[in-house]
Amino acid sequence: MNIPADLKYTKDHEWVKIEGDTAIVGITDFAQSELGDIVYVEVETVDETLDQDEVFGSVEAVKTVSDLFLPITGKIIAFNENLEDEPEKVNEDPYGEGWMIKMKFTNQDELNNLMDAEAYKAHIDG
Repeated sequence: MNIPADLKYTKDHEWVKIEGDTAIVGITDFAQSELGDIVYVEVETVDETLDQDEVFGSVEAVKTVSDLFLPITGKIIAFNENLEDEPEKVNEDPYGEGWMIKMKFTNQDELNNLMDAEAYKAHIDG
């Protein structure tokens, strides 16, 4: 199970990478493996400002649909449009080409509510 140390994680299996005042968000390797083959990623919240834990989109796998929850409050500024034609990138490279959104975050303190890699590993190991 791949859990990069430089990311923060949510209990709902989203990851966030901070680059300056921008955050990149996707789902974890654990989440994509639990979902199975991803066939569609839907994000219709670009240019919207959402609060931490609000639904920003959904991911559809062969057998299920799962909501995507925003790890921190902010404005969604981009959707990874490559996922429209190649949703399988989320399965193949969840922390790279399978990223989902970029956002401008507004409350850096919310990062303290997220898990580091060690805490996330303990969370999924139960």
